[in-house]
Amino acid sequence: MIRVVATGTFDILHPGHLYYLEESRELGDELFVIVARDANVKHKPRPILPEDQRLRMVRALRPVDHALLGDLHDMFRPIAEIRPDIITLGFNQHFDEEHLRQKLRERGLDADVVRIPGYPGSLASSSKIIERILNTRGAPGSTGPAGEE
Repeated sequence: MIRVVATGTFDILHPGHLYYLEESRELGDELFVIVARDANVKHKPRPILPEDQRLRMVRALRPVDHALLGDLHDMFRPIAEIRPDIITLGFNQHFDEEHLRQKLRERGLDADVVRIPGYPGSLASSSKIIERILNTRGAPGSTGPAGEE
């Protein structure tokens, strides 16, 4: 049985997230998804949805067999417990594949690292969705696009 681990923040689920998880699931027999903890998201704006809600949404997706929150202090702890054959990264995740492979080897983990290409849609990122909402629905208190009253 081939175990695959996918990781991410999964804030404001969108087609790009689903594509990433579907492509990850195609690589193995069982897909585990590690959802980033709110406190650990430091490389981009804090998530809009709290971690427990993001976890619940990811668990509800068809390609996902198991979903769990990441560890607050050691990102490799859940990976060591799952012992995956493959770890997938999204096209825009900030990990360097070779550095990640090295860190895994240092922990005695022999998982392949695979980068999943981006979803070919225009709204395949939470930040683009937020930008579109602000531009088309306006800021609070306005009646039109952002800045128009």
